[in-house]
Amino acid sequence: MSEKIKVGISIGDINGIGLEVILKTLADSAVLNHCTPIVYGNTKVASFYRKALTMHDFSFNVIAHANQANPKRANMINCWEEDVKIEPGAVNETGGKYAFLSLDKAVADLIEGNTDALVTAPINKHNIQNAEFSFPGHTEYIQHKTNSADSLMFLVGEDLKVGVVTGHIPVGEVAQRVTKEAIVSKLRLMHNSLKSDFWLQKPKIAVLGLNPHAGDNGLIGKEELEIILPGIEEAKEKGIFAFGPYSADGFFANGSHLKFDAVLAMYHDQGLIPFKSIAFHHGVNFTAGLPVVRTSPDHGTGYDIAGKNLASESSFREALFMAINIVKRRKELQELSSNPLKISKLSKDRD
Repeated sequence: MSEKIKVGISIGDINGIGLEVILKTLADSAVLNHCTPIVYGNTKVASFYRKALTMHDFSFNVIAHANQANPKRANMINCWEEDVKIEPGAVNETGGKYAFLSLDKAVADLIEGNTDALVTAPINKHNIQNAEFSFPGHTEYIQHKTNSADSLMFLVGEDLKVGVVTGHIPVGEVAQRVTKEAIVSKLRLMHNSLKSDFWLQKPKIAVLGLNPHAGDNGLIGKEELEIILPGIEEAKEKGIFAFGPYSADGFFANGSHLKFDAVLAMYHDQGLIPFKSIAFHHGVNFTAGLPVVRTSPDHGTGYDIAGKNLASESSFREALFMAINIVKRRKELQELSSNPLKISKLSKDRD
């Protein structure tokens, strides 16, 4: 019997809902049938939230290293020893400081191969900033730590998968960052991920325009004609089934997204607003294009409900199981790579 997948979990901002959704997810013992969870945090902080949730029958198995993890328990690595003042709902330096300590250790273990995947609880992108973390978010930080040339913020739900060309940047900088090269790169990452991580052999990708009505044939902007369409055509030459550009409002309003395996949006809100409207509570943020597997829930720190036992663990649970499934698919494809006949049969079965 093969060893269970080890999933590292960073706790996010200690004043947010991260530990609440983690605890609620791991309290279901059925999770242990699918993975060995390792939470990077602190037992005293976990105890604070365990008491707030009146979870008297749950406890962590405390370990010093990932190789000590008990496959029959939820495990925790203490990333600091000092006492911490926990203030649910407060936005302060404390929340950011310990979110980083958790993330830093969890990412290090992921890169070193001590864990198979990482699920990150939400951080505050402002209070986590420090000398070692000067990034807009998890995606950029993990891309940097893995020395990856590019990555794709890929929001995944049951009926909708959305990636973005530009991520956490000001809206005023979007147009200059939407280039043909960027579009082709993101389409390549999306195409490869759909095949290797989701086992879609001939994925169809819709590409959205940048301007209202996708530029209306150049009347409301020329990016569609001069940048986006050439990017789509180059991607097609590389064997990627990309189509568009489509007007974003009508595309989602009339359900056109259901005809495609994924959608590439030009900027953050263009993709995430419809995604969260359609798939909220069950959507997952997956960082595609990296040599490691990282997922997260599609919600934020939830300061307004922190410590009140109101947070839903649905999205975090989905993120955990998606990470497990992607690791399994990648491992199986590696095993199959030495036997082309098996790959051919798998492709036919998945078509």
